[in-house]
Amino acid sequence: MAQRKSYAELRAELEKRYPSGQTSNGIGIDDIVQLKLQNSYDTHLDIARDMASVMRQDMADYDRDPTLSTQSLGCWSGFHAQQMIKSVKRLRGTTKRAYVYLSGWMVAGLRNTWGHLPDQSMHEKTAVRDLIREIYVSLRQADEVAMNDLFKELKAATSDAERAEVIERIDNFESHVVPIIADIDAGFGNEHATYLLAKELIQAGACCLQIENQVSDAKQCGHQDGKVTVPREDFIEKLRACRLAFEELGVDDGVIVARTDSLGAGLTQKVPVSQQPGDLASEYIKWLDTEAITDANPVRDGELAIRLDGEFVKPKRLPNGLFPFKKGSGRARVVEDCIANLTQGGADMLWIETDTPNVAEIAAMVNEVREVVPNAKLVYNNSPSFNWTLNLRKQVRDEWLAEGRIAEGDYPEGNELMKADFDATELGKEADDRLQRFQHDISTQAGVFHNLITLPTFHLTAKSVDELSRGYFGDDKMLAYVKTVQREEIRRGISAVKHQHEVGSDLGDTFKEMVSGERALKAGGHANTMNQFAAE
Repeated sequence: MAQRKSYAELRAELEKRYPSGQTSNGIGIDDIVQLKLQNSYDTHLDIARDMASVMRQDMADYDRDPTLSTQSLGCWSGFHAQQMIKSVKRLRGTTKRAYVYLSGWMVAGLRNTWGHLPDQSMHEKTAVRDLIREIYVSLRQADEVAMNDLFKELKAATSDAERAEVIERIDNFESHVVPIIADIDAGFGNEHATYLLAKELIQAGACCLQIENQVSDAKQCGHQDGKVTVPREDFIEKLRACRLAFEELGVDDGVIVARTDSLGAGLTQKVPVSQQPGDLASEYIKWLDTEAITDANPVRDGELAIRLDGEFVKPKRLPNGLFPFKKGSGRARVVEDCIANLTQGGADMLWIETDTPNVAEIAAMVNEVREVVPNAKLVYNNSPSFNWTLNLRKQVRDEWLAEGRIAEGDYPEGNELMKADFDATELGKEADDRLQRFQHDISTQAGVFHNLITLPTFHLTAKSVDELSRGYFGDDKMLAYVKTVQREEIRRGISAVKHQHEVGSDLGDTFKEMVSGERALKAGGHANTMNQFAAE
């Protein structure tokens, strides 16, 4: 993170300008120092440059030690992001290796003026940019509130030792501003549209862009059917567009995550033109599902024939004009996608969208990629689209059956494994242990630098509101709110329990004092009910 001037340095600079300790119209220099320290970035583009360097250092640290992976949760508002990072800081004492993920799915579903819509790029392009800005406004406000509290302590200090201790905490203050990985979907159009949108996201503060190899105008959620990929050279052009946007804006360390949906995508929109054997187009074409040309199956008017392996064949074609790939070719296409994206597309990291959370399966694909690119790194989606409990229990059951540890009838085969009856069983506990280790295992065994959950705050909000509503509108009434919300906030030390303070009421009082002195009309007096939480 950019080096911030210390309290002493800023004060010394201001004392040279204002030897009396205040401006000509009576503003104290300590107040100016406070505002300068609260506002550590001039623009959100400065944040993008700074956070890109943070992310690059984290990537280098991971290359040296794969236990140093990073994490994020998908957030659909600035407040979600702020509370997540404050929680991390409260838990760890630092925000290091914690990021924010900005999910296109949640923008489409929750930040869309056209309504709640599926993840098909049907939301406004500007909604992604606006959410990045909102997140950084919220994270910067968390800094402002915390720094204001420190300066209140400084003003209340009664000895040089107390002042020195508070100043040390001011100088060592760690910002709540962290990197954002921003989902740009499939680029929202052609390569020029991708470039223009990428610039908007970077100027809003994004240091990392994640883009996928689906057709922009037929984009689907990575965990739904009907996905259509583009030829590799088309995708590489969009990766170049993102890189040009970073370079133009001076974000030299900007990070690009190239996502491949090929594992679950069985269709392509067009057949690329191959210039020579072994080029990107020919390596893409070879996976098309074709049929032999015979007297009984000739090439008819309007049909397409291509030459593969020395023979003319017809690519199968659907009524909508799309071309299917060979069944079972997804895994091989993923590996080839990844290698092309790293070696020819200049991507910094990969994202492989999978249909189940299986460490061994992902590690096997990554190991093939690493035979060509040894330091290949992944961002992995620990998706809520997976039934994690059922998947992990099935994996344990299958392994134990293969090892002869259990018999076929000891545990059910299908969805019955989800039942709470199995929570306390040996199999249930082993599955939970693997869930707890999953991110560590996938980071150390499968090259995953960053673990994220795309939609956690979508599901958390639904669950939390349901939990409160069931009690409040049911039998518990006010007990439901106090028991499930307020007591927990107080006992966990969640600062939002003092909601006026959380949104900057004390900041406003401080500013009024800066400009009005004793005339300031402050909100934080004895009648402020937030004082009931002062001791917490």
